[in-house]
Amino acid sequence: MDRLLVLCRHGQSEWNLKDLFTGWKDPDLTDKGVEEARAAGQRLSALGLSFDVAFTSALGRAQRTLSLVLGEMGLEGLPTIRDWHLNERDYGDLAGLNKTETAAKFGAEQVHIWRRSYDVPPPGGESLEMTAQRVLPYYRQHIHRRVMKGDAVLVAAHGNSLRALVMSLEGLSPEQILKREIATGVPLVYRLKGDGSIESYQELAA
Repeated sequence: MDRLLVLCRHGQSEWNLKDLFTGWKDPDLTDKGVEEARAAGQRLSALGLSFDVAFTSALGRAQRTLSLVLGEMGLEGLPTIRDWHLNERDYGDLAGLNKTETAAKFGAEQVHIWRRSYDVPPPGGESLEMTAQRVLPYYRQHIHRRVMKGDAVLVAAHGNSLRALVMSLEGLSPEQILKREIATGVPLVYRLKGDGSIESYQELAA
């Protein structure tokens, strides 16, 4: 039985381009982000992949990315589940602020801690640990179960919600996952064994 799980971060957003903390704010994709999403669909098609179900967040940039990917694959009518548990990490009071200006205001070391520590949240927001605490139970209950029964599953989400999934899938430590970059619009293709461990992994970069 093929147990296929593909993770894809949304294409570049307008706030990615402006280097702003985004979190649960909802900017649209840039033209580059649209092209990244379309290219992701083309690469998945080139591998001969198809899907039975897709999952995405409650945020528009992930939903639009998914729509563009599926459009390139001829899967426009694919059953799709949207859920806030897959949303990006909530950056709280930092959302909408420029990252360089925030470092000047609060100090580069403090902003680095907020961005790159596992368990220290920014003011009014979530740490990566807190993000994982909502993402992983949802993954186990809804996504992993479908993969294990043989459904091919595509997840279009965000850098930090996907980090939580990658951390669990690959058995990474908090220190290891913080160093893991997940590029916009680059599908991560996992095939899983019957016990949920990884049989194969492929990153579909340009």
